[in-house]
Amino acid sequence: MMKRYLLDTNAIIDFCALLFPTASHQQIAQIIDNGPILSIINKIELLSFPAVPPEIISLTEQAVVLNLNEQVVDRTIFVRKTCKIKLPDAIIAATALEYDLILVTRNVGDFTKVEGLELFNPYVPEN
Repeated sequence: MMKRYLLDTNAIIDFCALLFPTASHQQIAQIIDNGPILSIINKIELLSFPAVPPEIISLTEQAVVLNLNEQVVDRTIFVRKTCKIKLPDAIIAATALEYDLILVTRNVGDFTKVEGLELFNPYVPEN
């Protein structure tokens, strides 16, 4: 089964700004080519900037956006109670867990307390 990824807001911004090392940029490009997946929180964050670059608008339009449902809400509550992380991060983590997705983020420290959450930091390329 192919790995599936949830793209965090910072990963999309850094990808569009060409900030990743070449190998990671290629990995993220492949993830996007295979169908980007976002949490509703990521979409809100990305489109809430005063000036949104066209490539970010395009990416959010082509992405599968995972909305809140009862399962994600229940898992978010559990994550918040057990990990004491910010609500947006808890929703993102719960979404990744609920849909069995690897979370692509450079802010791994925000999510390390979440048991069972697999992380991919694009600044540390996968082999």
